[in-house]
Amino acid sequence: MTVVMPAREAILRATLHIIGEQGVPALTNRRIAAAAGVSLGSLTYHFPSQTDVLRESMLLFAREETARLAAIAERAAGGAPSLAAAAATVEQVLESMTFGREDIAPLELFLQAGRDHDLRGAAAQCFEAYERLAVTVLTVLQLPDPDLLAGPVVALIAGLQLRRLATGDVGRTPPAVALTMLVAGASG
Repeated sequence: MTVVMPAREAILRATLHIIGEQGVPALTNRRIAAAAGVSLGSLTYHFPSQTDVLRESMLLFAREETARLAAIAERAAGGAPSLAAAAATVEQVLESMTFGREDIAPLELFLQAGRDHDLRGAAAQCFEAYERLAVTVLTVLQLPDPDLLAGPVVALIAGLQLRRLATGDVGRTPPAVALTMLVAGASG
């Protein structure tokens, strides 16, 4: 039995696929419609502008990424977590990323949000979701000022992801060590 994806979702997933494979400049309504298997009319019915489809694609990514990371955090918080265990979990997550199309597309969308102010709200929602997750983990670890520390933690992880994408590695300092240094320095 084949499950048919609703047109709106097919359009968003096709958009992320094209962005991840060829970048935002490669997006055209015809390319999106063809990849989604929908008519041009269906595309413009659901998304009157490319900004709309970009924003909603970014929000789809944010929802799915938040759910994925929350599941990881829940598994990690199952016992008596330690900073070292949390940092090791983050390192495993970073190492598990293949930087295929699905991983590259959100980075392209974040860059596009720097050019298109209409996308900044969606980008902000993505980063707020990352920070909420960081606050949750930092709170479970009983670290002081988790709200203040969440932004730098997210920035460190995002920077390590970007470096790994661009160079193939994260540099001399393993992510678990870098994260532990950051958090230990902030709490000490």
